[in-house]
Amino acid sequence: MTETLLDVPGARLCAETFGDPADPAILLIGGIASAMDWWHEDFCQALAAGDSPSGPGRFVIRYDHRDTGRSRTDPPGAPSYTGDDLAEDPVRLLDTLGLGRAHVVGVSMGGGIAQQTAIEHPDRVATLTLMSTSPLTGGPDLPAPTAEARALFDDPPPDPDWSDLDAVVRHLVEGERAFAGPGYDAAATLETARRVAERSIDPAAASNHFLVEGRTPEGALADVAVPTLVLHGEADPMFPPEHGAALAAAVPGARLVLLSGVGHQYPPRIAWGVVVPEILALTAPGAAPRTGPGGAGAPTTTASP
Repeated sequence: MTETLLDVPGARLCAETFGDPADPAILLIGGIASAMDWWHEDFCQALAAGDSPSGPGRFVIRYDHRDTGRSRTDPPGAPSYTGDDLAEDPVRLLDTLGLGRAHVVGVSMGGGIAQQTAIEHPDRVATLTLMSTSPLTGGPDLPAPTAEARALFDDPPPDPDWSDLDAVVRHLVEGERAFAGPGYDAAATLETARRVAERSIDPAAASNHFLVEGRTPEGALADVAVPTLVLHGEADPMFPPEHGAALAAAVPGARLVLLSGVGHQYPPRIAWGVVVPEILALTAPGAAPRTGPGGAGAPTTTASP
Protein backbone atom coordinates (compact mmCIF):
# COMPACT_ATOMS: atom_id res chain seq x y z
CA MET A 1 0.00 0.00 0.00
CA THR A 2 1.12 3.53 -0.74
CA GLU A 3 0.07 6.76 1.01
CA THR A 4 0.57 10.03 -0.83
CA LEU A 5 -0.50 13.68 -0.83
CA LEU A 6 -2.23 14.77 -4.03
CA ASP A 7 -2.91 18.34 -5.13
CA VAL A 8 -6.41 18.91 -6.47
CA PRO A 9 -8.10 22.27 -7.15
CA GLY A 10 -8.34 24.07 -3.83
CA ALA A 11 -6.89 21.37 -1.62
CA ARG A 12 -4.23 18.80 -0.91
CA LEU A 13 -5.80 15.41 -0.27
CA CYS A 14 -4.17 12.43 1.39
CA ALA A 15 -4.86 9.15 -0.40
CA GLU A 16 -3.70 5.59 0.02
CA THR A 17 -3.69 2.88 -2.63
CA PHE A 18 -3.64 -0.91 -2.44
CA GLY A 19 -2.80 -3.34 -5.23
CA ASP A 20 -1.59 -3.03 -8.79
CA PRO A 21 -2.40 0.21 -10.66
CA ALA A 22 -2.90 -1.90 -13.79
CA ASP A 23 -5.92 -3.64 -12.20
CA PRO A 24 -9.48 -2.24 -12.25
CA ALA A 25 -9.69 0.73 -9.90
CA ILE A 26 -12.08 0.91 -6.93
CA LEU A 27 -12.49 4.36 -5.35
CA LEU A 28 -13.81 4.31 -1.76
CA ILE A 29 -15.67 7.47 -0.63
CA GLY A 30 -16.15 7.85 3.13
CA GLY A 31 -18.92 9.29 5.23
CA ILE A 32 -19.29 12.72 6.76
CA ALA A 33 -16.43 13.90 8.98
CA SER A 34 -14.63 10.60 8.36
CA ALA A 35 -10.97 9.97 7.70
CA MET A 36 -10.06 7.17 5.32
CA ASP A 37 -9.00 4.83 8.15
CA TRP A 38 -12.64 3.84 8.71
CA TRP A 39 -12.26 1.84 5.48
CA HIS A 40 -10.33 -0.84 7.37
CA GLU A 41 -6.92 -1.67 5.91
CA ASP A 42 -7.77 -5.40 5.90
CA PHE A 43 -10.99 -4.66 3.99
CA CYS A 44 -9.04 -2.72 1.38
CA GLN A 45 -6.48 -5.52 1.12
CA ALA A 46 -9.25 -8.09 0.65
CA LEU A 47 -10.64 -6.10 -2.27
CA ALA A 48 -7.17 -5.60 -3.74
CA ALA A 49 -6.52 -9.36 -3.61
CA GLY A 50 -9.40 -9.95 -6.02
CA ASP A 51 -11.48 -13.03 -6.66
CA SER A 52 -8.79 -15.70 -6.52
CA PRO A 53 -4.99 -16.08 -6.50
CA SER A 54 -5.06 -16.54 -10.27
CA GLY A 55 -7.73 -13.94 -11.03
CA PRO A 56 -7.45 -10.19 -11.45
CA GLY A 57 -6.95 -8.00 -8.40
CA ARG A 58 -8.24 -4.49 -7.83
CA PHE A 59 -6.46 -1.18 -7.45
CA VAL A 60 -8.15 0.19 -4.32
CA ILE A 61 -8.04 3.89 -3.42
CA ARG A 62 -9.16 5.40 -0.13
CA TYR A 63 -8.71 9.04 0.82
CA ASP A 64 -9.14 11.60 3.58
CA HIS A 65 -11.87 14.13 2.84
CA ARG A 66 -10.93 17.76 3.27
CA ASP A 67 -10.65 18.56 6.99
CA THR A 68 -10.01 14.93 7.94
CA GLY A 69 -6.86 12.89 8.44
CA ARG A 70 -3.86 14.37 6.70
CA SER A 71 -5.76 16.24 4.01
CA ARG A 72 -5.92 20.04 3.94
CA THR A 73 -7.41 21.29 7.17
CA ASP A 74 -9.15 24.61 7.86
CA PRO A 75 -9.76 26.11 11.29
CA PRO A 76 -12.78 24.53 13.02
CA GLY A 77 -15.86 26.57 12.19
CA ALA A 78 -14.33 28.21 9.11
CA PRO A 79 -14.30 25.85 6.11
CA SER A 80 -12.86 27.39 2.95
CA TYR A 81 -14.72 25.03 0.61
CA THR A 82 -18.28 24.09 -0.28
CA GLY A 83 -20.30 20.92 -0.40
CA ASP A 84 -19.75 20.96 -4.14
CA ASP A 85 -16.01 20.70 -3.52
CA LEU A 86 -16.50 17.55 -1.45
CA ALA A 87 -18.71 16.17 -4.22
CA GLU A 88 -16.23 16.98 -6.99
CA ASP A 89 -13.14 15.68 -5.19
CA PRO A 90 -13.58 12.06 -6.37
CA VAL A 91 -13.33 13.13 -10.01
CA ARG A 92 -10.46 15.46 -9.18
CA LEU A 93 -8.64 12.54 -7.54
CA LEU A 94 -9.20 10.34 -10.57
CA ASP A 95 -7.79 13.11 -12.76
CA THR A 96 -4.72 13.49 -10.55
CA LEU A 97 -4.14 9.74 -10.50
CA GLY A 98 -4.51 9.55 -14.28
CA LEU A 99 -7.56 7.27 -14.10
CA GLY A 100 -10.33 7.66 -16.64
CA ARG A 101 -12.91 5.55 -14.80
CA ALA A 102 -13.27 3.75 -11.49
CA HIS A 103 -15.66 1.47 -9.71
CA VAL A 104 -17.10 3.91 -7.16
CA VAL A 105 -18.05 2.79 -3.65
CA GLY A 106 -19.59 5.25 -1.18
CA VAL A 107 -20.93 4.99 2.36
CA SER A 108 -23.44 7.39 3.98
CA MET A 109 -22.49 10.92 2.79
CA GLY A 110 -20.00 9.19 0.51
CA GLY A 111 -22.93 7.29 -0.96
CA GLY A 112 -24.59 10.61 -1.77
CA ILE A 113 -21.37 11.83 -3.37
CA ALA A 114 -21.15 8.58 -5.33
CA GLN A 115 -24.71 9.07 -6.61
CA GLN A 116 -23.91 12.62 -7.70
CA THR A 117 -20.74 11.45 -9.43
CA ALA A 118 -22.63 8.76 -11.34
CA ILE A 119 -25.34 11.21 -12.41
CA GLU A 120 -23.13 14.15 -13.39
CA HIS A 121 -19.97 12.32 -14.52
CA PRO A 122 -21.29 9.04 -15.98
CA ASP A 123 -18.19 8.56 -18.08
CA ARG A 124 -16.04 8.35 -14.93
CA VAL A 125 -18.01 5.60 -13.17
CA ALA A 126 -17.68 1.95 -14.20
CA THR A 127 -19.96 0.54 -11.49
CA LEU A 128 -21.65 1.97 -8.42
CA THR A 129 -21.85 0.53 -4.89
CA LEU A 130 -23.95 2.48 -2.37
CA MET A 131 -23.81 1.65 1.35
CA SER A 132 -25.88 2.97 4.25
CA THR A 133 -27.31 5.85 2.25
CA SER A 134 -30.54 7.24 0.83
CA PRO A 135 -31.79 8.45 -2.58
CA LEU A 136 -30.22 11.82 -3.34
CA THR A 137 -32.76 12.97 -5.91
CA GLY A 138 -35.98 12.45 -3.99
CA GLY A 139 -38.51 9.66 -4.02
CA PRO A 140 -41.18 8.23 -1.74
CA ASP A 141 -41.64 9.33 1.86
CA LEU A 142 -39.17 7.30 3.88
CA PRO A 143 -38.90 6.51 7.59
CA ALA A 144 -37.16 9.09 9.75
CA PRO A 145 -34.17 8.21 11.92
CA THR A 146 -34.98 6.39 15.12
CA ALA A 147 -35.69 8.50 18.19
CA GLU A 148 -32.31 7.56 19.62
CA ALA A 149 -30.47 8.62 16.47
CA ARG A 150 -32.47 11.84 16.19
CA ALA A 151 -31.64 12.73 19.79
CA LEU A 152 -27.92 12.63 18.99
CA PHE A 153 -28.45 15.41 16.44
CA ASP A 154 -30.87 17.43 18.55
CA ASP A 155 -28.71 17.20 21.67
CA PRO A 156 -25.20 16.21 20.58
CA PRO A 157 -22.61 15.23 23.17
CA PRO A 158 -20.14 17.93 24.18
CA ASP A 159 -16.86 18.22 22.32
CA PRO A 160 -13.89 16.57 23.97
CA ASP A 161 -10.69 18.32 24.91
CA TRP A 162 -9.17 18.14 21.44
CA SER A 163 -5.67 18.34 22.90
CA ASP A 164 -6.26 15.10 24.87
CA LEU A 165 -5.68 12.16 22.52
CA ASP A 166 -7.48 9.65 24.73
CA ALA A 167 -10.50 11.95 25.05
CA VAL A 168 -10.64 12.33 21.27
CA VAL A 169 -10.49 8.55 20.84
CA ARG A 170 -13.34 8.06 23.31
CA HIS A 171 -15.38 10.71 21.49
CA LEU A 172 -14.89 8.97 18.13
CA VAL A 173 -15.72 5.57 19.60
CA GLU A 174 -18.95 6.81 21.14
CA GLY A 175 -19.96 8.39 17.84
CA GLU A 176 -19.52 5.10 16.02
CA ARG A 177 -21.20 3.00 18.72
CA ALA A 178 -24.32 5.17 18.63
CA PHE A 179 -25.09 4.24 15.02
CA ALA A 180 -23.71 0.70 14.79
CA GLY A 181 -25.81 -2.45 14.71
CA PRO A 182 -25.79 -5.44 17.10
CA GLY A 183 -22.66 -6.74 15.37
CA TYR A 184 -20.67 -3.78 16.70
CA ASP A 185 -16.98 -4.63 17.16
CA ALA A 186 -15.74 -2.57 20.10
CA ALA A 187 -12.09 -3.60 19.79
CA ALA A 188 -11.88 -2.84 16.06
CA THR A 189 -13.63 0.51 16.53
CA LEU A 190 -11.22 1.50 19.31
CA GLU A 191 -8.23 0.56 17.14
CA THR A 192 -9.49 2.60 14.19
CA ALA A 193 -10.49 5.58 16.31
CA ARG A 194 -7.02 5.75 17.80
CA ARG A 195 -5.42 5.66 14.37
CA VAL A 196 -7.74 8.43 13.15
CA ALA A 197 -6.91 10.59 16.18
CA GLU A 198 -3.18 10.02 15.78
CA ARG A 199 -3.16 10.70 12.02
CA SER A 200 -5.40 13.76 11.96
CA ILE A 201 -3.84 17.18 11.59
CA ASP A 202 -6.73 18.61 13.62
CA PRO A 203 -9.55 16.17 14.51
CA ALA A 204 -11.81 19.07 15.53
CA ALA A 205 -11.81 20.34 11.94
CA ALA A 206 -13.88 17.38 10.71
CA SER A 207 -16.98 19.09 12.11
CA ASN A 208 -16.65 21.64 9.29
CA HIS A 209 -18.44 19.12 7.07
CA PHE A 210 -21.65 19.95 8.92
CA LEU A 211 -21.30 23.64 7.96
CA VAL A 212 -21.16 23.22 4.18
CA GLU A 213 -24.13 22.57 1.94
CA GLY A 214 -24.39 20.49 -1.19
CA ARG A 215 -26.97 20.64 -3.92
CA THR A 216 -29.32 18.35 -5.76
CA PRO A 217 -27.58 16.83 -8.80
CA GLU A 218 -28.55 17.88 -12.28
CA GLY A 219 -30.17 14.63 -13.30
CA ALA A 220 -31.90 11.64 -11.79
CA LEU A 221 -31.05 8.20 -10.46
CA ALA A 222 -33.16 6.80 -13.27
CA ASP A 223 -30.43 8.06 -15.61
CA VAL A 224 -27.74 5.90 -13.97
CA ALA A 225 -26.82 3.28 -16.54
CA VAL A 226 -23.97 1.40 -14.82
CA PRO A 227 -24.33 -1.82 -12.79
CA THR A 228 -25.30 -0.80 -9.27
CA LEU A 229 -25.18 -2.56 -5.90
CA VAL A 230 -26.99 -1.26 -2.82
CA LEU A 231 -25.74 -2.58 0.54
CA HIS A 232 -27.83 -1.63 3.56
CA GLY A 233 -27.82 -2.64 7.21
CA GLU A 234 -31.06 -4.08 8.52
CA ALA A 235 -30.39 -2.27 11.83
CA ASP A 236 -29.55 1.15 10.36
CA PRO A 237 -30.97 3.74 12.81
CA MET A 238 -30.18 6.73 10.58
CA PHE A 239 -31.58 5.44 7.30
CA PRO A 240 -33.87 2.47 8.04
CA PRO A 241 -33.77 -0.32 5.41
CA GLU A 242 -36.60 1.25 3.41
CA HIS A 243 -34.08 3.86 2.28
CA GLY A 244 -31.91 1.16 0.73
CA ALA A 245 -34.93 -0.43 -0.95
CA ALA A 246 -36.02 2.93 -2.38
CA LEU A 247 -32.52 3.59 -3.66
CA ALA A 248 -32.33 0.20 -5.37
CA ALA A 249 -35.75 0.75 -6.91
CA ALA A 250 -34.70 4.16 -8.25
CA VAL A 251 -31.63 2.90 -10.14
CA PRO A 252 -32.48 0.68 -13.13
CA GLY A 253 -31.37 -2.90 -12.54
CA ALA A 254 -29.83 -2.23 -9.11
CA ARG A 255 -29.23 -5.14 -6.75
CA LEU A 256 -30.15 -4.77 -3.06
CA VAL A 257 -28.33 -6.75 -0.38
CA LEU A 258 -29.53 -6.36 3.21
CA LEU A 259 -26.95 -6.97 5.94
CA SER A 260 -28.16 -8.34 9.27
CA GLY A 261 -26.32 -7.21 12.37
CA VAL A 262 -25.23 -4.02 10.58
CA GLY A 263 -26.30 -0.47 11.40
CA HIS A 264 -25.28 2.87 9.92
CA GLN A 265 -21.59 2.19 9.64
CA TYR A 266 -18.69 1.22 7.44
CA PRO A 267 -18.90 -2.50 6.65
CA PRO A 268 -17.88 -4.30 9.85
CA ARG A 269 -15.80 -7.45 9.68
CA ILE A 270 -18.84 -9.67 10.31
CA ALA A 271 -20.24 -8.53 6.94
CA TRP A 272 -17.09 -8.80 4.85
CA GLY A 273 -17.94 -12.38 3.86
CA VAL A 274 -20.86 -10.95 1.89
CA VAL A 275 -19.71 -7.39 1.11
CA VAL A 276 -16.30 -8.24 -0.36
CA PRO A 277 -17.55 -10.97 -2.77
CA GLU A 278 -20.47 -8.77 -3.83
CA ILE A 279 -18.17 -5.87 -4.72
CA LEU A 280 -15.68 -8.16 -6.44
CA ALA A 281 -18.45 -9.78 -8.48
CA LEU A 282 -19.78 -6.37 -9.52
CA THR A 283 -16.33 -5.08 -10.51
CA ALA A 284 -15.01 -8.20 -12.22
CA PRO A 285 -13.89 -7.54 -15.81
CA GLY A 286 -16.71 -8.47 -18.17
CA ALA A 287 -19.12 -9.25 -15.34
CA ALA A 288 -22.80 -9.41 -16.25
CA PRO A 289 -25.12 -7.22 -14.16
CA ARG A 290 -26.56 -9.08 -11.15
CA THR A 291 -30.03 -8.49 -9.75
CA GLY A 292 -31.97 -10.04 -6.91
CA PRO A 293 -34.09 -13.15 -7.43
CA GLY A 294 -37.20 -10.98 -7.65
CA GLY A 295 -35.68 -8.56 -10.15
CA ALA A 296 -34.19 -5.12 -9.65
CA GLY A 297 -34.16 -4.04 -6.05
CA ALA A 298 -35.04 -7.46 -4.64
CA PRO A 299 -33.35 -8.40 -1.35
CA THR A 300 -30.74 -11.11 -1.68
CA THR A 301 -28.08 -12.54 0.61
CA THR A 302 -27.77 -11.30 4.18
CA ALA A 303 -24.79 -11.38 6.51
CA SER A 304 -25.17 -12.50 10.12
CA PRO A 305 -22.92 -11.95 13.14
